[in-house]
Amino acid sequence: MSFVVDKEFITRIKHLVANQNDAQLNTQLAELHPADIADILDELSFDDAIYIMRLLDSETTSDILTELDDDTREKVLKNLSSKEIAEEIDELETDDAADIIAELPEHQKEEVIQHLEDKEHAKDIVDLLRYDEDTAGGLMGKELIHVNKNLTINACVKEMRRQAQDVDKVLSVYVVDDDEILLGRLSLKRLLTADPKSKISNLYDDNIIAVKTNDSAETVAQTMQKYDLFVVPVIDELGKLVGRITIDDVVDFIKDEADKDYQMAAGLSEDVEADDAISSLIKARLPWLIIALIGGVVSVTVLSSFNTAMNTYASLFFFTPLIAATAGNVGVQSSAIVVQGLANGTLKGSLLKRLVKELLLSLINGIILAIILLIIGHFMGSIIHGFTFKMSLVVSISLVAVIILASMIGTFVPLLLAKKGIDPAVATGPFITTSNDIFGIFIFFTIAKLILGF
Repeated sequence: MSFVVDKEFITRIKHLVANQNDAQLNTQLAELHPADIADILDELSFDDAIYIMRLLDSETTSDILTELDDDTREKVLKNLSSKEIAEEIDELETDDAADIIAELPEHQKEEVIQHLEDKEHAKDIVDLLRYDEDTAGGLMGKELIHVNKNLTINACVKEMRRQAQDVDKVLSVYVVDDDEILLGRLSLKRLLTADPKSKISNLYDDNIIAVKTNDSAETVAQTMQKYDLFVVPVIDELGKLVGRITIDDVVDFIKDEADKDYQMAAGLSEDVEADDAISSLIKARLPWLIIALIGGVVSVTVLSSFNTAMNTYASLFFFTPLIAATAGNVGVQSSAIVVQGLANGTLKGSLLKRLVKELLLSLINGIILAIILLIIGHFMGSIIHGFTFKMSLVVSISLVAVIILASMIGTFVPLLLAKKGIDPAVATGPFITTSNDIFGIFIFFTIAKLILGF
């Protein structure tokens, strides 16, 4: 049953901390999951959070560290010495320990590693720090069970017992050869039901899915999703088993990527949260707002170049927001679909095929909307002075043209950015909206000039 952090409980914890009632604090927190305690600490003042962290045992606090909000964890780590951080990390699995050390300043990383008591654990962490955080190597942990194919069942069980002392959860048993090359996976059912004298080489399943250390985190996520895996082994360039990635690590990555893409699409250049400092929020928001402002100035310039039309056919001015908004909405729709397809690997076919499909779709949508607008335009003459059927035709034709162009831009730009190694999420939101606003207004008045002859 999940625990809900409410105001009453937080108030009680604050009271116990203020009175330094350690016994009651331990009683209140003893049965809670580390993730629930992390939620509580996020609601407390920094001093109260540190007090509780120092009160609890290292095994609990090490798990809490991995669950804390990034900003809170950063503050906690700054308040701990290198030796204290090492004591916490000694209790963590290698992938979580490496993630925390990676957040530390360069000079402190070495100090923390030197203070680690388990030198084998330290060696594994250092090995993981070599990999980029967005690769399989950066996601993997070293804790796993692996056995040699030449072992008998009895010898295999003994080896598994020895290795299991350092592994919290045994999710899979991997089979390797004398060179540590991954061969397959051993079913626990076959292990339990086979003749004790049988060799592992006759029992393991060689049909195994694995990822390589340099595979992107996106590739790992797609692989685990496609094959419904809870854990996937990681091999190096030679095929040697070097680690494993569990589903919880992939879920964390997917969440982080989704948050980042959402913020980029909304026009935020950095990862920020609502309670961040004003300076951080300004730094994240201002760049895109400046781009939008420049785009707006360009739009004004485009409009001013059609000053004669504005004076002669003033009614056209009322339709510029409609054209600009439609262009922006269509562009964002197209780019969002492409970005999503690129992210989950479902985007198939060539660029030309994608553009042709989008062209056909936008043409059909544009014609339907134009017909609706023409019908509405028939009644607009009585509402807007000087609005004629010819002008209604201009707006309708412009709408079709703008929808087609916006759709092409929304499709092509993310694909181009992806090919250049740039996150395509940057194409959505302000970038697409602003560019399509400009092109939409230009197309609108250009078509008006051609039809109305000003």
